[in-house]
Amino acid sequence: MRSLVFLLLVSVASAKVFERCEWARVLKNNEMDGYEGVSLAVWVCLSKWESDYNTEFTKLNSGSSIEYGIFQINSRYWCSNGRSPYNKCNIDCKLLTDDVTVAINCAKRVVRDPNGIRAWVAWKEHCENRDLSSYVAGCEVSRRKNP
Repeated sequence: MRSLVFLLLVSVASAKVFERCEWARVLKNNEMDGYEGVSLAVWVCLSKWESDYNTEFTKLNSGSSIEYGIFQINSRYWCSNGRSPYNKCNIDCKLLTDDVTVAINCAKRVVRDPNGIRAWVAWKEHCENRDLSSYVAGCEVSRRKNP
């Protein structure tokens, strides 16, 4: 019983819920601004509506796939949870950690796929064709100008 409690505490301790500007800076530092033509504001909007910036968020979909982590990486195609033959990001679905490097690298892989940013339902429903400037406003993450 003590082991189970310890494991639960460890899993909770590894979760992180980012503040909006904090997450924008993490994305900026990981070269997401403009990656495959996707603006930083789109990435922030997308992750707001997919997980509310929560690295531990999971969602069971109809059809038994599961979405994991801050970007809601789907187990049907992008990561391995032992149930799907696909693993396009070549990672374990355990994206539930405050080290978001794996999740960011997988999101980069997803956006390079032919569906691109359209792979995320939240983008279609909450971010597409909208003014997203509020998602990065006040975050001091303006784009560098080209020389």
